[in-house]
Amino acid sequence: MVFEILELAANAKINISLDVIGKREDGYHDVKMIMQSIALHDKIKMEITDKDISIECNCPWIPTDKSNTAYKAAELLINNFKIKKGVKIIIDKNIPVAAGLAGGSSDAAAVLKGVNELFHLNIDQFSMLKFGKEIGADVPYCLRGGTMLSEGIGEILTELEPFPATNIVLVKPKINVSTAWAYKNLNIKSLTRRPDTELLLSAIKVHDLNKIAKNMVNVLEEVTVKKHGLIEEIKKRLLDLGAMGSIMSGSGPTVFAIFMDSYSAQKAFSEIKSENWECYLTHTV
Repeated sequence: MVFEILELAANAKINISLDVIGKREDGYHDVKMIMQSIALHDKIKMEITDKDISIECNCPWIPTDKSNTAYKAAELLINNFKIKKGVKIIIDKNIPVAAGLAGGSSDAAAVLKGVNELFHLNIDQFSMLKFGKEIGADVPYCLRGGTMLSEGIGEILTELEPFPATNIVLVKPKINVSTAWAYKNLNIKSLTRRPDTELLLSAIKVHDLNKIAKNMVNVLEEVTVKKHGLIEEIKKRLLDLGAMGSIMSGSGPTVFAIFMDSYSAQKAFSEIKSENWECYLTHTV
């Protein structure tokens, strides 16, 4: 079947845990984290053009040039496979930008899949993950999605038992956090609390949502919260509104909370969105 226009969903992710094991000689950090896809997603529309790559986006502060991760993804495959055509990419942005939710990485992953499908490249999963790693550390995970243990710089993925269906409230305060800054300022030796990854893995295996929620830890909070105390305030506010557990996702600043049921999540969402923060009601997928 020949595809001329393709539409894809690029799902956001949250970190159920994030541990940093050490710094590598190449400047990256070795991590050990549990990642989970959520329903919040960007919509990507793609079509083959006669030449060149073009990006359109409904979000005015997203670059549409070669610095865009979606552009990099298309360019990588087009160059590698010596494709003589171009591709037009339209991004309908719903995932907040620079929020610790892998929005850019997810867009890139969707474009890799899209170029593969549009041009019938038949790229196997191993090669696709290798291409993803060239673009960014989170892209391999975004190519697979679901519930994963992520190690190395993020490219070593172990599929886990699917996460129990869970109601999530996201809150993004009006601050910006650079991922590079967060990792650069992390003092691994002085970490006071690290995630018990084995405990979380066993809790996920038996779908013990309460144990998962109570044991979520993100070590990057030790850097980000020191500079932005508001993150800790939001976590406390979500817990006061009935959350089972709440942590920052990725390098932040987005905070997410797990709720027992849709009623309590909706109630908390209605309360917290009135406090002038960027809020989202979603669920795991």
